[in-house]
Amino acid sequence: MTSRERVTALLNKEIPDRMGLFEHFWGETIPQYWINEGYPEGEDPHDFFGFDLQQAGSWLDAALFPGTSELLEETDQWQVTRDGRGAILKNWKSKSGTPEHIAFTVKSPREWAEYRALLLDLDPRRYDAEATRQALQEVRSHGRFATYGNLAFVELLRGTLGDMVWLPALLTEKEWIHDFNSVYLQFFQIHYAQLFEEAGLPDGMFIYEDLGFSNGLWCSPQLMGEMFLPYYKALVDFFKSYGLPVILHTCGDIRQAVPMIVEAGFDCLQPMEAKAGNDVVQFANEYGDELSYMGNIDVTVLNTNDKQRVREEIVRKLEAMRQMRIPYIFHSDHSIPPDVRYDTYCYALELFREYGDY
Repeated sequence: MTSRERVTALLNKEIPDRMGLFEHFWGETIPQYWINEGYPEGEDPHDFFGFDLQQAGSWLDAALFPGTSELLEETDQWQVTRDGRGAILKNWKSKSGTPEHIAFTVKSPREWAEYRALLLDLDPRRYDAEATRQALQEVRSHGRFATYGNLAFVELLRGTLGDMVWLPALLTEKEWIHDFNSVYLQFFQIHYAQLFEEAGLPDGMFIYEDLGFSNGLWCSPQLMGEMFLPYYKALVDFFKSYGLPVILHTCGDIRQAVPMIVEAGFDCLQPMEAKAGNDVVQFANEYGDELSYMGNIDVTVLNTNDKQRVREEIVRKLEAMRQMRIPYIFHSDHSIPPDVRYDTYCYALELFREYGDY
């Protein structure tokens, strides 16, 4: 069974020969740390570790002002930029981290009304069809499952309005938030329809949309359903009209959001942060194969680099998923930071290969 066949089966809620394998890494983990710990220089981790799926380009530029970035301030450690959404952000230059929000161009319905029309027509500057086509061919040549991916409504709200505006607006400016989501739904439909025609269809979609904080959702499940469920349903239905399964990446404690995620029609839940209280075994017990699952291997256990603790974390979850015959793709509960040693990750993969067969 090829990787492409295996992941296709898993996302169809079927049980293939073994569980799937995939991972995300912090940008500095391999080139700045693991390269000094034995990882072979120049090796693509998809090839070296034998991952079953891979992103194949396609990231749409969904900013109000596509392709723009202005450097406002810089030191040897960080830089302040104004991005294409009109957001002024402060980022570390040499390590991963959440940017500091400084200011935003869109602060009210008035500014949104001024700029929303920029998103309503097809704009070829927002994607690179030829690069996407080549990336898709490259992934397919390795037999892997190829995904296109993008941020969705919540992440675009956060990036365009900022947390101090969009969160209160969920209660005080509901029409504005509905309009924002409606505009971006149309944006995705227009641009992905054209990208699919020009570059070809992937095997599935990977949607990035954080729905929670570390201790719960950012609003009640009822409000989340009111403000976002119709747009998730419409977006998932659009992709499925092309025969594409949809993976949802969502961080935080999202336990109360899973019924909405199931209702929206998402096929796979990823990464299920263990450090935020999620447990894939509990999800599997409650929702069975209504979803397939990817992730939940606790990075705060992996980064102890204690092999006994790593073994306990991984074996418990793999054995439970195997015994329940639940479709599962092995992955951390977010991504691998540089304090997880290369040797520890290799040991985690040894355990996966020992316990990951169905």
